[in-house]
Amino acid sequence: MDIATIGLLGLCLVIALGFEFVNGFHDTANAVATVIYTRSLKPTVAVLWSGLVNLLGVLSVFGAGAGVAFKIVGLLPTDLLVGASGAMGIWMLLSILITAVLWNLATWFVGLPASSSHTLIGSITGVGITWGMLAHKDVNLEKFYDTLKGLALAPLVGFGVAALIFLAMKLIVKRPELFQSPEDVDNMAPPPWPIRLMLIGTCTGVSYAHGSNDGQKGIGLMMLILIALLPGQFTVNPNFGAEKIASTVAVVKQVETLVESPALASVEKAAEADKRLKKIESLLANRASLSELPAADQAELRKEALKAASALKKVAKEKGLSADDKDLLEKGQKEIKGTVEFVAPWVTVAVALALGVGTMFGWKRIVVTVGEKIGKAHLTYGQGAAAELTAMLTIMVADKLAAPVSTTHILSSGIAGTMAANKSGLQPKTIRNILIAWVLTLPVTMVVSGLLFWLTAGRFIGGH
Repeated sequence: MDIATIGLLGLCLVIALGFEFVNGFHDTANAVATVIYTRSLKPTVAVLWSGLVNLLGVLSVFGAGAGVAFKIVGLLPTDLLVGASGAMGIWMLLSILITAVLWNLATWFVGLPASSSHTLIGSITGVGITWGMLAHKDVNLEKFYDTLKGLALAPLVGFGVAALIFLAMKLIVKRPELFQSPEDVDNMAPPPWPIRLMLIGTCTGVSYAHGSNDGQKGIGLMMLILIALLPGQFTVNPNFGAEKIASTVAVVKQVETLVESPALASVEKAAEADKRLKKIESLLANRASLSELPAADQAELRKEALKAASALKKVAKEKGLSADDKDLLEKGQKEIKGTVEFVAPWVTVAVALALGVGTMFGWKRIVVTVGEKIGKAHLTYGQGAAAELTAMLTIMVADKLAAPVSTTHILSSGIAGTMAANKSGLQPKTIRNILIAWVLTLPVTMVVSGLLFWLTAGRFIGGH
């Protein structure tokens, strides 16, 4: 690898960590908003604590897996990802990174709790669509639509669930001070200790959940960079030795038998899966380690594994399959994706540190918006707790489903839901500005990243 490539690799990794740093003070401000605003913790203590817990949330990837990270990487067309070498790969990455960081900074500067998740997903998708247009290839947007469903549903869940939790709290908890809006915010006394502990607990939960979900987006972004610029080291899983390869080949053969069965003879995706599984089997045959595969075969294995997994996922939806058949198809997906989906441990640690440190800066703009400008009345202790409890639970469920969601959208919607439930009223101007940021983030980032990619890398694609 020459000096220029090393320099560009370093630049891309620094920008990616910068994105996570900005994500820290942009998104995590939502987690500390209630404890700071209600004087439950001093700002310095709150952001330091939230930063530490965010770091721990990212590190949970070591035990819980990185399904969200792989969803982010998978948003790029497989043919683009394995073929994005040299100048095209560099411009692809810079188009994504520059767009994501600039939009995050712009919305933070005006104090809008916009979504870093939408920003990154829009930037990646814009590049993928532009590549498809320039290369005259169809781009399968199914993964984008699946991701979009979760992003769109989460705010609605946040609004409704937070409102219900808040109403339940008012019925069950007989402490009036929990539901009284502070009249003098600047001189407001800290709440009683039971309430403080509750708010600190929900802040901790949101911070941890944010780290585990949003941290994976940074991990996915870092792995995308490494796959594109260092394909020889990161295209396939280097931890796959002879024993693991033999185990995977055995599962592949079982799945081949199933997709070749008469019950699936007329299923187009079964035939496609069978073809790709046979290719995978031939690539893995007699290998002691995946790292010994030639570069061309590594790229081929990655493409075949991801496309075979996608085909098997669709086959599993066919009617008439037994529970055992579906379990085998799911196991097959997991085994073959394991050949190419992995996270370098140092990437997880670097993202954890960037997100944790970023949490400690720039929180004030978003805190004021969340605490004072969503509802017509100031945020109460009960409203803050209900919104944060909702955000924590929703993000944790999303982690289990390997779905990227927006902490910002869930928490902001949750606060709006509690304001509506309390009949406190909503501030139309702030709600309008937040909605505008939410609605514009995806199309703006898609257009900007796509335009940057077209202007910089267009000449390297197809006949352009």
